[in-house]
Amino acid sequence: MMGSRLHPHRFFDPNYAIRNMAHELYDGVKNLPIISPHGHTDPKWFAENKPFSDPTNLLITPDHYVLRMLYSQGVAFEDLGIARSDGSPVEQNPRKVWDLFAKHYYLFSGTPVGSWFDHVFHDVFGINETLDENTSTEFYRQINLALKSPDFLPRSIIESFNIEVIATTDRVTDTLEFHQDILDSGWKGKVIPTFRPDSVIDILDTDWKQTIIYLGELAGIEINSYTAYIAALEERRKTFKSLGATATDHGVLSPYTHRLSDQEANSLFSKALKGTADPTDAQAFTAHMLMEMARMSMEDGLVMQIHPGSFRNHNKQVFELFGADMGGDIPTQTEYTKNLYELLNAYGNDPHLKLIIFTLDESNYTRELAPLAAHYPALKLGPAWWFNDSIEGMRRFRQMTTETASIYNTVGFNDDTRALMSIPARHDLSRRVDSNYLATLVASHRIDMADARIMSRAMAYDLAKHAYNL
Repeated sequence: MMGSRLHPHRFFDPNYAIRNMAHELYDGVKNLPIISPHGHTDPKWFAENKPFSDPTNLLITPDHYVLRMLYSQGVAFEDLGIARSDGSPVEQNPRKVWDLFAKHYYLFSGTPVGSWFDHVFHDVFGINETLDENTSTEFYRQINLALKSPDFLPRSIIESFNIEVIATTDRVTDTLEFHQDILDSGWKGKVIPTFRPDSVIDILDTDWKQTIIYLGELAGIEINSYTAYIAALEERRKTFKSLGATATDHGVLSPYTHRLSDQEANSLFSKALKGTADPTDAQAFTAHMLMEMARMSMEDGLVMQIHPGSFRNHNKQVFELFGADMGGDIPTQTEYTKNLYELLNAYGNDPHLKLIIFTLDESNYTRELAPLAAHYPALKLGPAWWFNDSIEGMRRFRQMTTETASIYNTVGFNDDTRALMSIPARHDLSRRVDSNYLATLVASHRIDMADARIMSRAMAYDLAKHAYNL
């Protein structure tokens, strides 16, 4: 089928008056630089600045949203060229995988993934057709040809996409060598790390003891006690900051926070070193370490992000065969008013702390999170992304939070992606949805267009830049 799928009115209200105002607001922000303060792109791309190998390994293989949908429709991961954890041989044929994706592309109709891909195909690669079995070969040819051009080297992509800053997410035990290489190269692009300590806080992780040893080696501190462990974490935070980091990120099942006494913390840490800690110990230790991370953020200024409520790797069989990040993270119900009570009472009244909460359980926005953010100076709400990354989810987020918390207790938008080519598409989608939301407020005379223009820029650019100290 010929013709672009990118209608100029996409995501705008069919009501003529609202649509016109939404267009006007969108036109005012569509060309603003992109702030990407939370994502999962690979810093190695930008350090080495080598061409991407092929369309499949750039657009399909790293995108768990694509993998999840295809798997749900019976497509085997092996057929997508995904390697097994045990090293069993799997055919690596990017062209074959692309054809399989094209055959099933219709599955993404009406989804955010379909919207992103249509945008990438049209705006980035200039393809004005619909991907299917008949057009698969031509799509692959055109994209593969483009990837051989200097314009599609990783650094050139950052520049052409007008990305002002992009943050990666890095384990506390990452060497950060690629971030150092980027800085040493003299390139003007801004790619910064984000401090993620989950692997050294989960004391039940099977690799925890070895990870702790490695943490100590990187920090130059022998970790034989809880005190040394805390010192090593503080040292690593300094290293991350020296390479441009402005934030931390904490993926926890529950946002439960509770400070242990020094004796209790030492005792739990000793149990973990001996391998005798149980799930109750792990829950208590994580709750305590969230308090400690907030304390450290008060001292060193790193913005603290918490991602609660993901039952990770829910599909045990897939996890055992293929590892993590294969689309098996499922939202769970979460509670915040009681769980964050200790942390917010200890640190939430101080605006020097910036605490950003994301949730996969959107029923919490109206009931708990918006009222909490409307009160505590330190607390801000992360956007309706990270699994709720949908057009309707974005609308609901604004509808459920703005009246109580105002947009100024939110942090704008982040793309939270490892799919580099879709970053402009995701930000464009957010800017359109927010413009349409503001237009509905103008149409009902709750704000005027002057207010809407200011709010539109804030939602697209200013809030994220301020929230993440960028």
